[in-house]
Amino acid sequence: MRIAVVSDIHGNRTAFEAVLADLRDSSPDLILHGGDIADSGSSPVEIVDRIRDLGWQGVVGNTDEMLFRPDSLAEFAKGAPQLSALFATIEKMAAATRDALGQERLEWLGRLPLTQVHGPMALVHASPEHIWRSPAPEASDEELSSVYSPVGKQIVFYGHVHRPFIRQIGELTVANAGSVSLSYDGDRRASYLLLDGSTPQIRRVEYEIEKELRALANSGIPHWEWIAKTLQSGRPQMP
Repeated sequence: MRIAVVSDIHGNRTAFEAVLADLRDSSPDLILHGGDIADSGSSPVEIVDRIRDLGWQGVVGNTDEMLFRPDSLAEFAKGAPQLSALFATIEKMAAATRDALGQERLEWLGRLPLTQVHGPMALVHASPEHIWRSPAPEASDEELSSVYSPVGKQIVFYGHVHRPFIRQIGELTVANAGSVSLSYDGDRRASYLLLDGSTPQIRRVEYEIEKELRALANSGIPHWEWIAKTLQSGRPQMP
């Protein structure tokens, strides 16, 4: 069975459409989404509606929770008071996305589960215990094993860090799908994971970044220039 994991779309319709085209070529039997669907992009409504129309199963991400439960951002921000200005910017953007989505879509986001399990694989957004925190790609084998072995599956996929990788730790495979939007590894292309049997691979997909930048500029989302800088550089930027 071939399973695709598409994570961290972040409202980027241009990148999402390019990934959909690539999925038609890779022809998975099942497509799962890894959360962080709508926030920080030009087209949150279109992305949520399209995923619902496609019938993709998936998991809740931290920015999904931030939209349907605004207090979650404030709770997380308490741990980093030195970044209060950054979190204020994020909340202003989230408020605009929340208004665009409307109550019914927010309720749908709130019903997304924490975990998806299919055969030998499991999918979480960040870690099994916390959708706001996860190991980085540089984490030790011991850390990755301690976080993901308790899931009890041979293969565990996650997203959240926007940097794809695959690690084999004994009998456990830990793989990160990267992100459709807002890549942080210096490669501006969209990323997703394809599992063919027990073998995962990372697929990178070119998309028209300039087209998405124009959509952002016309979207009305506050601080869109910050998102544009990250899309252009393929690395995280400060607002």
